Amino acid sequence: MATKKKVSVTKANSPMQQRLWLMYPPKFIKKPFIWEVGHKFKVVTNIRQASVTDEIGIVCLELDGPRNEVTAAVQWLVKQGVNVEPVEIGVIAG
Repeated sequence: MATKKKVSVTKANSPMQQRLWLMYPPKFIKKPFIWEVGHKFKVVTNIRQASVTDEIGIVCLELDGPRNEVTAAVQWLVKQGVNVEPVEIGVIAG
């Protein structure tokens, strides 16, 4: 008798945590992207690290929430013109 392999299915509303680097140019530095993400989507935002100057904004942002909301939040940021990159595991401890 052959055994069936269990397939893992990820549900759209399963909890997810994702750490991202957000980088944006001077024209976006005063725009409250993180506040907007927290209000437009059902996610909790946590700023892990940030450096904002007159030339560039770089923020390490952690998003917690349902998978579909985190994905939608990331897509919205990209659509706004923010460069979004995943944080490699172990880059920021704690």
